[in-house]
Amino acid sequence: MGGQIPVVVIGAGPVGLAAAAHLAERRLDFVVLESGPSAGAAIDEWRHVKLFSPWRYDIDSAARRLLEGSGWTEPDLRTLPTGGDLIDRYLTPLALELKAHIRYGAQVAAVTRVGYDRVRTAGRENAPFLIRLADGTELLAAAVIDATGTWRKPNVLGGSGIPARGETGAEGIARALPDVLDADRDRYAGRRTAVVGAGHSAATTLLDLGELAAQVAGTEIVWVVRGTDQARTYGGGEADELPARGALGSRLQQLVQSGRIELVSSFLIEAVTRTADGRVELAAGDRRVVADTVVNSTGFRPDHEFVSELRLDLDPILGSTRALAPLIDPNKHSCGTVPPHGADELTHPEPGYYAIGAKSYGRAPTFLLATGYEQARSVVAAVAGDWEGARDVQLDLPETGVCSSNLAYGELEIVGGCCGPSAVTSC
Repeated sequence: MGGQIPVVVIGAGPVGLAAAAHLAERRLDFVVLESGPSAGAAIDEWRHVKLFSPWRYDIDSAARRLLEGSGWTEPDLRTLPTGGDLIDRYLTPLALELKAHIRYGAQVAAVTRVGYDRVRTAGRENAPFLIRLADGTELLAAAVIDATGTWRKPNVLGGSGIPARGETGAEGIARALPDVLDADRDRYAGRRTAVVGAGHSAATTLLDLGELAAQVAGTEIVWVVRGTDQARTYGGGEADELPARGALGSRLQQLVQSGRIELVSSFLIEAVTRTADGRVELAAGDRRVVADTVVNSTGFRPDHEFVSELRLDLDPILGSTRALAPLIDPNKHSCGTVPPHGADELTHPEPGYYAIGAKSYGRAPTFLLATGYEQARSVVAAVAGDWEGARDVQLDLPETGVCSSNLAYGELEIVGGCCGPSAVTSC
């Protein structure tokens, strides 16, 4: 690269900053573009949520080495951080060490190659990438590492993969992981809430609502799911190698069985309307669910629009690379049984472009933060020309029955916080 054109990392979440730390360690020129005002801006929207996995799975190796040189105090690796802890005790100090390379408020609008649209081939691999920001600023990149995550692109409520009739712009719909016990308490206390989704962000919100209902009379909870069997959400219980994750499902199952949470299954939402008294009505055939607020916890999907002029080889089902898809297929793998993988499996026909982190998994729900860190290490090695290092991929993941997928793939989403109960972040 000769220091002339930098590698550009898009996203300053955990995996994006891990890539930055590895680039710094290899002394490569790089720039990190973050659309938010600070590192981990997406995580800040669910900072109240506790992760399933202890700190030992939450810290990248190169980031640790960089931080240790600054006198950073490592958290107790046995404890479980919240999203806020992850920001305050890890991402913020890491971003300070990398501050000369990070540009905040830098929303990427498009990525292409200088002088090339998607069709033109001759000499393509020699042209630098051209990145245009939302404010019209442009910069060149020798390689692009896309760690934008999926948090900004939630799935829809509609049961057929497109918005239900009346869903777009409807009032009374909240995004995943509201802070129902604190900042958003007034919206949910003493009111009826429907939580849509069968993943861990749904489970987390349902448990918080259960706690709120024990404190405030008149708080009602409805859990709306597409499927008929909630075994994936209830999970592995005591068999889970991440105890907090196993406990989550067990507690949720108890609330449902006790009747404190009303479970509405096999409910494919077709329409969203407002009732005469201002509540939200969900319709599935001749069935109805009415609530004051509907929380959309149906998961997330990647945004490939801003890289649409690049040549991507996406699996038609998951939206990951075709090479990665069979390794992460939720019909065959749990989040702890995904095989080690790196730059080879993340390579697109567009040389030098890699999506890592939650975005690399497309719609697959089996992403773990530790997996994203190994992706970052491998991809940076490949960008540096160290293919031996890039292909020496190793993963130590906790096994579980939580996202065991001998059941049909549905709405389950494991999050960017290393199988935490949150939503997928800018990873």
